[in-house]
Amino acid sequence: MRSVPEDLRTEYLENPIGTDAPEPRFTWTVGTDREDFRQVKYCVEVAASEELLAGGQADVWSSGPVNSSVMRAVYGGEPLRARTKYYWRVTVWGNSGRCRMSPVAAFETGKGGEAWTGQWITDGHDREFEPAPMFRREFSLDREVAAARLYIAAAGYYTCYINGERVGENLLDPGYTHFDKRVLYVTHDVTPLVRQGANAVAAVLGNGWYNEQSVAVWNFHEARWRDRPRMLCELHVTYADGSEEIIASDSSWRTATGPYTYNNLYSGDMYDARLEQPGWTQPGFDDGRWQAAAVTAAPAPIVAAQQMPAIRATEEIAPDSVRAFGDRIYVFSFPKNMAGFCRLKVRGEAGTRIALRYGELLRADGRLEQGNIDVYYRPQKPYETFQQDIFTLRGTGAEEEFTPSFSYHGFQYVEVEASRPVTLTAESLTALFVHTAVEPVGTFSCSSPLLNKVWDATMQAYRSNLHSIPTDCPQREKNGWTADAHVAVDLGLLGFDGITFYEKWMNDFIDNQREAGDISGIIPSAGWGYGEWPGPVWDAAMFLIPDALYNYYGDVRCIETLYPAMERYLAYLGTKERDGFIPFGIGDWVYWRTTTDTEFTSTAYYYYDNVLMARFARLTGHDPKPYVDKAGELRERINARFFDPATGNYAGGTQAAQAVALWLGLVPEGQEEIVAGRLHELVAANDYFLDFGLLGSKTVPAMLTRYGYIGDAMRMALKTDAPSWGYWVETMGYTTLPETWTLSPEFHDASLNHVFMGDVAAWCMNSLAGINYDPAAPGFGNILITPHFVPELDWAEGEYRSVRGLVASRWRREGGRVVLTVTVPAGSTAEVRVEGCVEQLGSGTHTLEF
Repeated sequence: MRSVPEDLRTEYLENPIGTDAPEPRFTWTVGTDREDFRQVKYCVEVAASEELLAGGQADVWSSGPVNSSVMRAVYGGEPLRARTKYYWRVTVWGNSGRCRMSPVAAFETGKGGEAWTGQWITDGHDREFEPAPMFRREFSLDREVAAARLYIAAAGYYTCYINGERVGENLLDPGYTHFDKRVLYVTHDVTPLVRQGANAVAAVLGNGWYNEQSVAVWNFHEARWRDRPRMLCELHVTYADGSEEIIASDSSWRTATGPYTYNNLYSGDMYDARLEQPGWTQPGFDDGRWQAAAVTAAPAPIVAAQQMPAIRATEEIAPDSVRAFGDRIYVFSFPKNMAGFCRLKVRGEAGTRIALRYGELLRADGRLEQGNIDVYYRPQKPYETFQQDIFTLRGTGAEEEFTPSFSYHGFQYVEVEASRPVTLTAESLTALFVHTAVEPVGTFSCSSPLLNKVWDATMQAYRSNLHSIPTDCPQREKNGWTADAHVAVDLGLLGFDGITFYEKWMNDFIDNQREAGDISGIIPSAGWGYGEWPGPVWDAAMFLIPDALYNYYGDVRCIETLYPAMERYLAYLGTKERDGFIPFGIGDWVYWRTTTDTEFTSTAYYYYDNVLMARFARLTGHDPKPYVDKAGELRERINARFFDPATGNYAGGTQAAQAVALWLGLVPEGQEEIVAGRLHELVAANDYFLDFGLLGSKTVPAMLTRYGYIGDAMRMALKTDAPSWGYWVETMGYTTLPETWTLSPEFHDASLNHVFMGDVAAWCMNSLAGINYDPAAPGFGNILITPHFVPELDWAEGEYRSVRGLVASRWRREGGRVVLTVTVPAGSTAEVRVEGCVEQLGSGTHTLEF
């Protein structure tokens, strides 16, 4: 038998450095060639060195043998030391009684609760000053260097260098937070960059969300935290003899400004290469004319480790066409819509100004159209243009290169305009797809090219909207709209390993909550979006996302962390009831034609918050009764006012209302079929076209399928006339999902890169490939395999690398039969439900015929 623990992760990351978790979580999977393998016991051991583990000494902590089939453990030893590397392994016992030991994995703690030696520094300019601050310090090391770690935080963004080399591959670091509550720091292993002898460390800071200098409707220019960018860092050097030295940020650092003349998230970067100071990031540079850095106040009381994947450029994409409009204007077209920016290579005279303008549409004459995305930008200065980077050439005669440092854009087309004639080709511009680099874990494909395009466009839109928070769109807003995120959480977690990303954002909810208990519709927020307009449907992200993390990972930590905030929120919402209902808020946003009563949807989600809170209470050892009782009371009221048992209609009978009632579990027991039947009638009467917004997009296909109307859902999914998903990807050729079902002729207010209507991708994985979690055995301890062999398809397949290992479901027609192949990870079980048949499966790969 081969049953080896593998894929060892600490805090869901492989060999992480800089973790601040006081009680790290350890996870693993088990590779096995036995179909009946089941873990029955494990033992996790942690030691200060790999040698100690090899000698059988877990000098830091041992869990001891734990009877459990769950492949996760939580550290339970003495407090971990800051900035220390630890080693761990796990031994598992299978149901045959034999045990297997894993290879050794490692994790390294960060600053934790340790006091910072470094001081926050900035320069002498105020928040309206535009050129970006640059900092540097030289130092000498007199011994051989064994290891070096850089711990760096910034209010704003940073780019750091050591001895002329850029530190790491992260972009737009650190992540976006409420800067007056919490700032993130990042740990870098810089051992290869530091050397005995002369050294230099340098950084340039961008504004990011900390210092929004331009005006948009969300009032970030008036943020309570807004100030000149600042940084905090410590470079810890360990010598070969074991001694240590710290080079920390303080007033001994030197500061100046240079070529980074302006940067703004909504407009872009301006870089004047004529102002470059060659060698400023290297030792030996003369900084005698630079000023001393100013020690300044910390922006927030919490400086916490950034424990999610960083923002990075995950793809470099060449244009598929270039069109010249004379010798000064060129329009580059790329094969897909994306978030990020472009790298420009160009030759020209000194002072030539190159403007790169980004957008999603072209006008009839082939020039760039920004009218669908610039509607909320309110430029106050003559040189501010939405989504525009500007590069001014140094004019060396050689090819010059420019890549923005402190902004990103949403685009498929880039118009490049030069102040003097230049020659550009397809090799002159490369698009960089930039987003939080979550690891892909899921794929879906089938015999329908249209549905494959829908899946691809959805995943492209999802990644485009990950920038340390889940955003609505990567161009005009870049905001963390709460409902946009919760309606997309299933498609996101089926496609990508997102637990650390969402846990970070849930901390932002805690920081966002006001004393009364309310939260805003965008998170983070500088104050915009509180009040009654977003309302419970949006606020439900506080409950739905932790619930999703529990369902997909079987982990309760996010629930435990958020529990006090959830209690305060529900107490707040109770004060907003009017006659037992919530009469305000946004409901089925961006609907097609038929509106759904928002009092119904707001109160329905208030009910579901209490349902989930009761579940969370049970999971965390609290009393669920108050929430069970409140949910029951709300359910009765909702049904008394909004449900007509004679017709089966909810809230007058709309596609969204019927599906939401079924999805949330509002329907009285025994009445589900009549409500689902009414949903079917509404869809059929509308010629199987959709007639809903974001709530219906998540619930209508799923509820049609659950109650036996998979044919309706397929007809809806395969439509290519508006409104439909097929209209977007097939008729219009979009490579991401738009915000609205159709684009208005005047292009007003309609991003082409939203993900909130994309749950049909999750439906493809759940209902066509048939991969589903089991709420009764979260974390894919048991898997529900529910493929539908719809006549429109010859085959469908999905793969999902769960926290327990690979889950796969593939079916294909072969003659008059259908062959289904299911892969169940070691330690899990599966229940196959197909066409009235139910079959129980253990781990391994199984083939069934129907």
